[in-house]
Amino acid sequence: MSATPTNYDSENTAPEAKGLRKRVGMHIYILPNLITTMNMFFGFFALIYAIRGEYQWSAYAIVGAAVFDLLDGRVARMTRSESKFGAEYDSLCDLVSFGVAPGILLYLWALQPFGRLGWLVSFVFTACGALRLARFNVQSGVVEKAYFQGLPIPMAAGIVASSVLAWTDLGWDPQQSHMLLGMTVLLAFVMVSNFRYRSFKDLDLRERLPFLYLVLGVIVFAVIAIRPEVMLFVLFMTYALLGAIFGVLGWGRNPRRRRLAAQQAAAKQPLEDDLHELIEDTELDGAENDVDKK
Repeated sequence: MSATPTNYDSENTAPEAKGLRKRVGMHIYILPNLITTMNMFFGFFALIYAIRGEYQWSAYAIVGAAVFDLLDGRVARMTRSESKFGAEYDSLCDLVSFGVAPGILLYLWALQPFGRLGWLVSFVFTACGALRLARFNVQSGVVEKAYFQGLPIPMAAGIVASSVLAWTDLGWDPQQSHMLLGMTVLLAFVMVSNFRYRSFKDLDLRERLPFLYLVLGVIVFAVIAIRPEVMLFVLFMTYALLGAIFGVLGWGRNPRRRRLAAQQAAAKQPLEDDLHELIEDTELDGAENDVDKK
């Protein structure tokens, strides 16, 4: 005697047969991420123009990317729209604009005659830039506000861009230049070093400061105005060299007490992730089970 088969309504289909239906709600802050996208746009622009042999336009594009890289963080803080998504997206864009683009520009503009050595040095510059970004992401909560650990990758890219403008203004031939080869190796090294570079983030220009600061600002402006393309390269390169010299000689090292204080001061709440809503809908016996939003 056979058993009569049981009829199931479509609403009561077993969840194993239908599976779990998931909806991912993604909410991001538009304004700072659009500014970050402009950073990557100028980095890609720099790549295209470097390949086309228009090295000055490529250098200017890297400078433009640096401007938008500076703006996106400021806008995110001003509008209280900081997020993990924005931080990760910013790092990816920085790698394109300040790692890949300057590396390709250096190789095509100056290091190509060195053959294999030239493109390997350019690759080392890009790889060290990526390592610098990754280290910054994982150590951002324990480093001092007033100092960078290693040369920031936007500054390294700015030195590359300013070197193109300086060589062009001076009429020097960059092809197979040992000076530029050594500069590339130096920049790659100081980016991944533990040398301390002043960030000036603790300097609040909205407060009252000694009159000497205004005088120094006027002097710096006048020096740059003498020959902007050359003097900007000199200033940026001096910044990189002084950090390397002080680091090698051990001057201005961070005392252990200050380092511990910086770690204790980093007890801040983690940024809220943009991917903050995950809803799972399951059907069992004709009823939908709600799950918590994450």
